[in-house]
Amino acid sequence: VLSSQGQPSCGQKSCLLPISQDAPLGLWRPQTHPLLERRVPPTEEGMTKLTQMMNTYPNGFMIWMGPITPIIVLCHPDLIRTMANASAAVAPKDVVFYDFLKPWLGDGLLLSAGDKWSSHRRMLTPAFHFNILKPYMKIFNDSVNVMHAKWQRLVTEGHNRLDMFEHISLMTLDSLQKCVFSFDSNCQEKPSEYIAAILELSALVAKRHQQIFLHLDFLYYLTPDGWRFHKACRLVHDFTDAVIQERRNTLPTEGIDDFLKAKAKAKTLDIIDVLLLTKDEDGKGLSDEDIRAEADTFMFEGHDTTASGLSWVLYNLAKHPEYQERCRQEVHELLRDREPKEIEWDDLAQLPFLTMCIKESLRLHPPVTVISHRCTQDIVLPDGRIIPKGVICLISIFGTHHNPLVWQDPEVYDPFRFDPENIKERSPLAFIPFSAGPRNCIGQTFAMTEMKVVLALTLLRFRVLPVEEEPRRKPELILRAEGGLWLRVEPLSASPQ
Repeated sequence: VLSSQGQPSCGQKSCLLPISQDAPLGLWRPQTHPLLERRVPPTEEGMTKLTQMMNTYPNGFMIWMGPITPIIVLCHPDLIRTMANASAAVAPKDVVFYDFLKPWLGDGLLLSAGDKWSSHRRMLTPAFHFNILKPYMKIFNDSVNVMHAKWQRLVTEGHNRLDMFEHISLMTLDSLQKCVFSFDSNCQEKPSEYIAAILELSALVAKRHQQIFLHLDFLYYLTPDGWRFHKACRLVHDFTDAVIQERRNTLPTEGIDDFLKAKAKAKTLDIIDVLLLTKDEDGKGLSDEDIRAEADTFMFEGHDTTASGLSWVLYNLAKHPEYQERCRQEVHELLRDREPKEIEWDDLAQLPFLTMCIKESLRLHPPVTVISHRCTQDIVLPDGRIIPKGVICLISIFGTHHNPLVWQDPEVYDPFRFDPENIKERSPLAFIPFSAGPRNCIGQTFAMTEMKVVLALTLLRFRVLPVEEEPRRKPELILRAEGGLWLRVEPLSASPQ
């Protein structure tokens, strides 16, 4: 058992205190029989229960998934370090939590493991170099302008209460289609089959996680949801395959590398171009199947997580108008003499307080609350105890971010935690919204860039205010709010026409 001071309760540094004769895992678990236990539900009550357990056992604890599957939950930087730094072969993503995405996302970076993951990670890293990301600034500005014009129309029509998740998800998908495929579906203004399919796939995977009897594929694909999932998968794959094939058909038969490099120099590369251009150490490129998997993975990972991060930071600033106004003044000062009012690449470093507000919101409401791994061999923790081979281990991002041993008054929204003077003595693993170690999020600079652009222009043009009802947190694939995250918006003089 872990004490509040993080030492084994038996007083011996290297001991494993047995929970029971057949489960010597050395971490706390609830004392009721596993057949009577339920896992922490993905609800506001479940989040509260998780916080209570983490306050009692702030280093780690054990829960059950069903009657026979123990899960270790780690929520302290000192214990997380070992798991985060383990190789993809030693601690791959666990199939129980991620396998439902496989028919959709294939062997992209999210789901691949071992040598394939390592090779693809090296090959894809250049896709997120600053020189590739800089031209996307125009896309981010244009997409948020469309969303704001839509908000202005809705307010004029008397609708000033808006679901942030609904609007921002469409906006991030709009940006992603342009960045990944150079395709403009105008999905913020009119229905798009492709965008609707992505939203449906995300919802169906989250729903299936809560239906334990439908975890079996042969049962799931006999249900209406299974048929809908299969149909949406086919639609998304057909779209991506068509873009890849069209792009290959437009490439010259010779000098492909020179052609793509010329596009890069002209700053017209999208993600598909980068995937076509990338080569491994032996000069071998990605197959069409690999390119589809990586493009589909980026569309999935890039829209929901950013939409969650932006929705919750707007909520937190609505609840703290003094911080909201300070951010607004920072943006006003930056763009004071500029027309049109757009955020440029060099502006990103000139928004320190807005960046602090984003980071504090990512701490309090991390879009991804846990990362699941299955140990393929025994993993030794810093104090000598062992997580046995075969055990599912969760890195609890939410738990770490709310850990009272790591953060003072962790439930309080305080952007000054991220003042440069206040982070010097803090463990780099105390704040891990994009995971940590060699498998951290490859798109984190892309995500932070988009969030800064969207938040800066939103606060320049609108005041956001809370509604009467407090949102109820709902951790699915990402941290949502039950029934949406609703805020009131008031246009300011800088609203787009």
